[in-house]
Amino acid sequence: MAKTLSSGQIARAALVVLLGFMASGLLGLVRTAVYAATFGASPALDAFIAAQRIPELLFTLVAGGALGSSFIPVFSRQMATDPAKAWRLASAVLTLVTLIGAALAALMAAFAPLIVPALLVPGEPPAQQALTVSLTQIMLVTVVIFSVSGLIMGILNAQQMFTLPALAAALYNVGQIAGALILVPLLRAADPDRAVYGLAYGAVIGALLHLLIQLPGLPRAGAVGRLRVLIDARIDGVRAVLALMGPRVLGLAVVQINFVVNVALTSGMAAGSRTALTMAWTLMFFVLGVVAQSVGTALFPTLAGLAANGDMDRYKARLREALRGVLFLAFPAAVGLILLGAPLIQVLLQYGAWDAAATRATAWALAFYALGIAGHGLLEVLSRAFYALADTWTPVRVGILSIAANITLSLVLIRVIGDPSSAENGAFGGLALANSITTLLEAAALWLLLRRRIGGLGDPSVVGGALPALAAAVGMGAAIWLVQAAIRDAGALLTLIVGGTLGGVIFFALALIFRIDEARAIPLLILRRLRR
Repeated sequence: MAKTLSSGQIARAALVVLLGFMASGLLGLVRTAVYAATFGASPALDAFIAAQRIPELLFTLVAGGALGSSFIPVFSRQMATDPAKAWRLASAVLTLVTLIGAALAALMAAFAPLIVPALLVPGEPPAQQALTVSLTQIMLVTVVIFSVSGLIMGILNAQQMFTLPALAAALYNVGQIAGALILVPLLRAADPDRAVYGLAYGAVIGALLHLLIQLPGLPRAGAVGRLRVLIDARIDGVRAVLALMGPRVLGLAVVQINFVVNVALTSGMAAGSRTALTMAWTLMFFVLGVVAQSVGTALFPTLAGLAANGDMDRYKARLREALRGVLFLAFPAAVGLILLGAPLIQVLLQYGAWDAAATRATAWALAFYALGIAGHGLLEVLSRAFYALADTWTPVRVGILSIAANITLSLVLIRVIGDPSSAENGAFGGLALANSITTLLEAAALWLLLRRRIGGLGDPSVVGGALPALAAAVGMGAAIWLVQAAIRDAGALLTLIVGGTLGGVIFFALALIFRIDEARAIPLLILRRLRR
């Protein structure tokens, strides 16, 4: 029988992952602040951000979320019946994805001078295009490293080991911070035009740390002497992993295409637009990690195990609890980012080369991204619920339609949202708004399809928790608005502290008055974990 966790164990595992995400997210914010202070909203940073797209696309296709969501169910089933067989599967998949990742990285490096200018930065000057090509070629090394690291993360998560994988992303940020703080000044002293290369080398260092931090978990997982190089695609289970992975790869490829389109569309906007949009996404994604990614990561192996055991009653119960928890946190997070985004960005980023105009531009995009946090959070849970049922096609089909709508809506909204010639309230806000609208629609579609698939999700329970949480978030927003009006000239830090603290207190007080279960359960869980 596949290994599963109880509701309390899932919550504790989610808290472990959450702490890892928070560590990673906080370091990510430090990384973002260092980038901002070092380069500001500049063409050099725009080039680096564009250069990240192709390496990230290849990693996502070869060994990203597609591999984990496809490998874990098959590996878990084999571990329950024949561990030796499961480790042969892991060895074969590890070898296969590493070879594919290396081949794709080498091929892309060779053709980058042709692909990058035409696809990513068509509207940039030749020097900017050449810089983007060179940075891309350096960071393609990370594809090979992440191919190994991504599968190891899947192995550890399948064994219900979440701590080291959760810390891996934090170490990735440490490497990038080291690149910005150490390598950039060294390169700038030798040649100011090459300073941005320090960020690319830092990404490679971060990828190595991402791998190394997880290696100590392999002995505990029982991999020593069992995980090896094995070139054999005929191993039992490999084809099952690839079959599950195929549609998931397609879905992630479509998502990455959306990011590529955003890069291409911002190449014709005011300088710094791409950086502001990316910084806003980074801040929203940090909040998303706290709100939903930790829950989804911890929940998935158990949902897969319950589905494999045919225990659909417990499957639905765990899923309902996760959906309620995500929405409970998503609503106040969205309100907080919309109202406190500007002071938050000023406190975090406005140093060195990053000026007030860049802060206003990032806050502009962040407000639009924040509208979609609930949708992003639901997708983190609902998509994994489908993967646990060995159904990777349904999220892909919905995702393809969503991205097509996103691109179409982006092309429309950049013409009606913001000022195309401005970097402070520019047209890039339309890209963020298009993302939020289509994400909410995608989550709604998956919700309806999953209800039909499993015979209901217990909507009254989920909605019964969501509506009071939304009302509490509205009350929180009113309190923050009043605080901002009262201390308008007090400075960003004081506004953030007072507004954020009072808003949080008001939200939880209202949630307790409305008798929302999560208002009591989440703080108690955190306190118990801290005492342990």
